[in-house]
Amino acid sequence: MSAAPPRSHPALAPLLEMVGTWEGEGSGDYPGISPFRYGERLVFAQVGRPFLTYAQRTWHPESGAPMHAESGYLRVVPETSPLRVELVVAQPTGLVEVDEGELRDGVLDLVSTAVAATSTATPVDRVRRRLWIENDVLHVTLAMAAGGVSETDHLYSRLHRVAAAN
Repeated sequence: MSAAPPRSHPALAPLLEMVGTWEGEGSGDYPGISPFRYGERLVFAQVGRPFLTYAQRTWHPESGAPMHAESGYLRVVPETSPLRVELVVAQPTGLVEVDEGELRDGVLDLVSTAVAATSTATPVDRVRRRLWIENDVLHVTLAMAAGGVSETDHLYSRLHRVAAAN
């Protein structure tokens, strides 16, 4: 017997437009490194609880070689206005990130409240993520403070939906 598909949790209603698989291209820059481009796939999925699963991976646009990946959970704080949102992310680089913020006027703005690193990871002091959908395109930006550099824009991607929401 197969399991029934998960029902949407009512607290997720403001985020349902994000649910699905998104793919596209991005670019990055940061002091001390050369500007770069990448392909990106981002997946938000429902499980019937007041959070979405989150998975992201990037690859080199010419060779297809893996560049980065992260996964976690986008959690909502029910019955808050504006909607409070938390993102918990683990990265294979040895970083774990906890972000908190709000969904306001269709823009999800998150700022790290904690970034922990393993002893071999490159330390990151602060992360700011913004996500919004405009004309059926998911825009994602990431700014960070690391290596003695104050918060600086680092990544920007434009993603198109390639698979429907579950």
